[in-house]
Amino acid sequence: MDQAITAEGLVKRFGTTTALDGVDLSVRQGSVVGLLGPNGAGKTTVVRVLATLLEPDSGTATVGGYDVRSDGHRVRQLIGLTGQYASVDELLTGAENLLLIGRLLGIPRARAKKRARELLEQFSLAEAGHRAVSTYSGGMRRRLDLAASLVGRPPLLFLDEPTTGLDPRARSELWDLIRQLTAEGVTVLLTTQYMEEADALADRIVVVDLGRVIAAGTPEELKARIGAQTLAVRPAKEADLAVVRDVVAEVSGNPPDVKGQLVTAPVSDPALLSVLLRRLDEAGVVVTELALRGSSLNDVFLSLTGGPPRTPGGSGSVAAGGGPGTEGTSS
Repeated sequence: MDQAITAEGLVKRFGTTTALDGVDLSVRQGSVVGLLGPNGAGKTTVVRVLATLLEPDSGTATVGGYDVRSDGHRVRQLIGLTGQYASVDELLTGAENLLLIGRLLGIPRARAKKRARELLEQFSLAEAGHRAVSTYSGGMRRRLDLAASLVGRPPLLFLDEPTTGLDPRARSELWDLIRQLTAEGVTVLLTTQYMEEADALADRIVVVDLGRVIAAGTPEELKARIGAQTLAVRPAKEADLAVVRDVVAEVSGNPPDVKGQLVTAPVSDPALLSVLLRRLDEAGVVVTELALRGSSLNDVFLSLTGGPPRTPGGSGSVAAGGGPGTEGTSS
């Protein structure tokens, strides 16, 4: 069996709201597939259906060769689920949390304690394993949460926005752990709103919006698909930022993205660079940075969805499969 996950025509409605409107998805064994989309696109609903936490209204899905409707108990034996926020018990130590999960999974105490020690070591938490989780940093809690989802050694892992709220260093550490897991043969379905995260980790990307798949391919294929470059301009004076934004919008024909004093927008014609330079010169604007860059996944997102990635968010908590996980209801 080459495909670890397959879904065809998934439909899920909540009252008058259609969360999934015929989603098709396939994930090859041992790969990482990034599921991208804005809040409300249907990402978390897809994960909840595949994790047997929700039953689809129509369509079919199999995980590890088992149907999520008729063989849900077998699916749950194969998966680990980690959500947007760590769901470990803060009153217990790291070791006690992992031991508890092991015992809930029916693992004998001696084996569960050994597995806890292995995971604490693997996730660089051995020295902190005896401390209450309430003393852990955010990054340490996320690593422990991921470790908890692996107590039962699941071959498939669902990661629903796992790095939400982490600082860049903690996020990078978690990326390394995910790469380590995939190198060991674990299949990963990753939902994220961080474009650089998907670019760094995913072998293949599926973009969903309004409950439908609107694009799929490798990161390189999606970047090539929009056939655009990114125009980047940084004015020397903050007072000129509004002028630069307006000129970039007019020249590129696209709504610009502004971060600090850097203004960016996708363009398809490199000749627009000279046009922009002339317009800025006529406006008396001095710039410290002016460049055309290759397309990024952020540009792909802008092109496909008509807007920038929205700020990650979510709530609610449920557990499934090999360990605890959280599920938001907004996506």
